[in-house]
Amino acid sequence: MKLALTSALASLTLLVACATPMGAPTKTAAGVLTTSSGMTLYTFDKDPADAGKSVCVDDCATKWPPLIAAAGEKADGSYSIINRNDGARQWAFKGKPLYTWFKDQKPGDTTGDGVNNVWRTAKP
Repeated sequence: MKLALTSALASLTLLVACATPMGAPTKTAAGVLTTSSGMTLYTFDKDPADAGKSVCVDDCATKWPPLIAAAGEKADGSYSIINRNDGARQWAFKGKPLYTWFKDQKPGDTTGDGVNNVWRTAKP
């Protein structure tokens, strides 16, 4: 019983973390887009540009958490907000949805760049 409760709590924590707004994207001095807390942002080659949707769902979205736009945040310039299949709102840059990578541990990490030759650091 205790193991099942611990497992359920861990799963709920992961879901909440994935859905927690991280703020509008910003640009680092190195020219890479980041979250407001400095975590590197990525784009997915399989997301069609300007389609207004993300194809990274389920397990993909667990490993590549979408950059969620909080209620009240508004798109501006090259930034837009798309609606995900689960109803969440996700930031996009030049029509490409933005994600973080679960293996990046601290601001400035870029361990997701080039994963499976379809993930790229987001650059202006």
